[in-house]
Amino acid sequence: MAARVAADIPEGWVVNLGIGLPTLVADHVPPDREVIFQSENGVIAMGPAPLPGEEDPWLINAGKQMVTLRPGGSFVSQADSFALIRGGRLDLAVLGAFEVAENGDLANWALASNEKAPAVGGAMDLAAGARRVWVLMEHTTKDGTPRLVRRCRYPLTAPRCVSRVYTDLAVIDVTAEGFLVREMVAGLSRESLQSRTDAPLRFA
Repeated sequence: MAARVAADIPEGWVVNLGIGLPTLVADHVPPDREVIFQSENGVIAMGPAPLPGEEDPWLINAGKQMVTLRPGGSFVSQADSFALIRGGRLDLAVLGAFEVAENGDLANWALASNEKAPAVGGAMDLAAGARRVWVLMEHTTKDGTPRLVRRCRYPLTAPRCVSRVYTDLAVIDVTAEGFLVREMVAGLSRESLQSRTDAPLRFA
């Protein structure tokens, strides 16, 4: 899933990766493609996860995972980092979610106090400040409940901000007419995908 997202990120974009599955995207961007990954804690030009034995415990992302720094990378204060986010300097934010509605509403609040990042974290700033928001998530919950819905049941992080969703089953654009399926995994029928989705689907 992360590799599929990475394949769609163009050369030269400045990208923030949310906590959870999105952090894996940095591991799949080819070294010869210049994508500048920014982390809310002030890392600019973050690289992939370090190889075993090369970890630096002082070099971490916003999810407290150890990362690397690409050539030319730098560190800034958290205030400057959020100035980039709120100032519209990000081409893309890749976020996780509990639910995405057919109109692009995003719900990704952490629900419990023992979560790594309780409450909403920086997601509100990212959803409002980035030029594009893509969501990377499982298509359903562990009990089979759809995450792509007509209307979000969880509190909204931001309204109408998501433009594309990547799941373990499909790549889906959010359009003015609702969800538009661009790709599906091999062997999956349209009927099967629709049965796992609360909102109606259209197919490209």
